[in-house]
Formats: sequence, C-alpha cells, structure tokens
Amino acid sequence: MNLAVNARDAMPSGGTLRIGTAHVEQQEEASMAPYPEALSGPSVLLRVSDTGMGMDETTKARIFEPFFTTKGPGAGTGLGLATVFGIVKQSGGSIRVESEPGQGATFEVYLPRSEEPERSSSPTPAPTRIEGGSETILLVEDNEQVRQLVRRVLLKNGYQVLDTSSPQEALALFERHRDSIDLLLTDVVMPQMSGRQLAEKLLASRRELKVLYMSGYTEDVALRHGIVEATVAFLLKPIEPQALLRKLREVLGSPS
Repeated sequence: MNLAVNARDAMPSGGTLRIGTAHVEQQEEASMAPYPEALSGPSVLLRVSDTGMGMDETTKARIFEPFFTTKGPGAGTGLGLATVFGIVKQSGGSIRVESEPGQGATFEVYLPRSEEPERSSSPTPAPTRIEGGSETILLVEDNEQVRQLVRRVLLKNGYQVLDTSSPQEALALFERHRDSIDLLLTDVVMPQMSGRQLAEKLLASRRELKVLYMSGYTEDVALRHGIVEATVAFLLKPIEPQALLRKLREVLGSPS
C-alpha cells in the first residue's frame, strides 16, 4: 500500500502503476544498492513501478531514512518508505530501487520463498459478533473515505458520533460537548496538529477521557519514532469493522 501511495504521489499528472510478482533465484550483492544485503537462494519478487518524476542518486540514497521526504510541508511524513523497509527486513527480505530523474521508479522486494508444501487448514469458525455501545465518540480523521467508513460502522453499532477532518475543529467540538464525549478516536499523522498533540490538549482539560489512536503506519514504526507510546491504545489501518469494535470495548470497558 505504501509503495502504491508513493507511486501515486510521484505522478501528479497521472501515469501508470505496475505491480508484478515472480519466482527468482539468488540476487547479486551489487544489484541491491543502496542497501546491499543480498538474499540468497529461492525468493519471491514483488515489483512495484511507476512512470513518475523519478529520483536522482542523492535522493535515492536516503529514501528509506525515517522522516526523510521530498514532499512539501503537510504532504508527507517521511515514514512511508521507512515502514516498507522495516517490514521487508523483519520478514528476512531485501529491497532494491532503480530510478532516474524523469524516468519513474521501480521498487523490487525480495522475500525468502518457503519450500514447504501448503498446509491444509481447518474451516475458519464464524467470527463472534462484538457488542456495540451507546457512548459518544469524537472521531478525527483527515481522510474523507476512512472517516465516513468509520462513522458508518460506529453509528450502525449504536455509538453517537461527532466527526471532523480538522484537529482545530475537534477542539471546538470538544468545548461544545465536553461532558458527553467518552472517547477520542483520532488519526496519528494529520496536518496542523498530530493526533497525539490533540489528545494531550483534550486530556489536560479532562483526564478521564479515553483515547484510541489509528494509523497507517505499523505500531512498531510508530513506537520507534515517538508517534505514540507503548501504553496507549493503537489500531492499524486499514481498519476492519470487527477489530475497531473490539478495540473500542477494550478501551471503554463493558457496556453499562
């Protein structure tokens, strides 16, 4: 997902995104620049390429660094490709990038291939329905589609929802409905103010307020770079409705 989003941003006037897979054997060390840890043996290749603006050698050498970004203020955090790199390395794989200015970019992810036969799995039991609630949720999410999806799930399951795309408007909503809001459900990375900064402002005014963060970055990356602390409730995007409802009940407790 992060590679696809990165490709989209590199093609502001449109272009072509290609995603392909292949079985490959050993890679040469020299081909893995700028991160040359080669993966030997049978591997699975995931290739993501675009026809965008491309990168020069200086930019290419730094793209996996946390918080390094070529995008303007408010347009990027510099964590997307760092997240990709972290996921690939945690999976025992390697990643390679080829790009030139004006010639697009191609990312190749090599993952170790298992030679074990596929195991037969027993039928998956039907998921247990998670109980909804009647609490009031202050929902803050700058992505319109995500916010509308979460709003529908909450309303369908009995919750009252106050929603906004702006942390500043969230502060105003909180002032008007301070006594009725039970939980702040907020994205972590937003323009103007982060979800963490918003939560700190609201908690300073009302310590008993519950907080649940959501983010497209893995929890490990978010923790390592100080976006959220290990003690807070965290939900990873894309959000599954049952996972959202389950996490809400964990944070809020059993419905009264």
